[in-house]
Amino acid sequence: MTKLIPLGHFFFHYRNAVFPLLLLGAVLLAHPVHPLGNPMLDTALDLIGVLVALSGQTIRALTIGYDYIKRGGKNKQVYADRLVQGGMFALSRNPLYLGNGLILLGLALIINAPLFYVLAIPLTVLIYASIIAAEEQYLQQKFGAEFTDYCSRVNRLWPRWRDFPQAIDGMAFHWKRLLAKEHNTTFGWLLGAIAAKLWSESVIQGLGYWEHRQALILSGLLVLTGLAYALVHYLKKSGALAEKSPRAVDGYSPADVS
Repeated sequence: MTKLIPLGHFFFHYRNAVFPLLLLGAVLLAHPVHPLGNPMLDTALDLIGVLVALSGQTIRALTIGYDYIKRGGKNKQVYADRLVQGGMFALSRNPLYLGNGLILLGLALIINAPLFYVLAIPLTVLIYASIIAAEEQYLQQKFGAEFTDYCSRVNRLWPRWRDFPQAIDGMAFHWKRLLAKEHNTTFGWLLGAIAAKLWSESVIQGLGYWEHRQALILSGLLVLTGLAYALVHYLKKSGALAEKSPRAVDGYSPADVS
């Protein structure tokens, strides 16, 4: 992990641009296929992909809804005033990274292009492993024994779900904060998933696909999802989602990419 630290600082600085470019490049280079040439298997894979992506979104939602933390970093560098250990951070040291990874895996299953698996997933693992290494070095240097104790109690990635009731005991779930901070990520991958399905099927079936009922349904969902995003974005800008809560504090919040 130590050798990944310099790379982690680079990816942390440019992470908001790296992932969109990575996904766009992988999609443009990929050639989607139906597994074993069977459209029914492709539909099953799509459903699995949606469930995997939703599980990642759920982890992100629980993380943001239960602990009030500002976006990680300062001036695009790793930074923290305090070591956040509440809510989902009591179960996983990197719940947002885990959520992002599951969303990406879900999208990969929906697109189902061999080259996408080969390029996007390994590169995502490398990027997150590097960023985590850089963050852990910073946190160890700044918080010392407190961070060492935290690492001994909490897994790096996969949450210890059996401790979830204790982790959120006495905490309130902030729906307005979730909508305000997470709508870009949520609607982004939803729109991406629908658009990717339309694109992949049009590549496989040709222009005739756009005459199919599925294409019409997915196109309608794309429009409705876009309108829902516009509504939530308007509510945020109008202040309707503002919370009457204590001011935000800087904390260790990996991968808040909203």
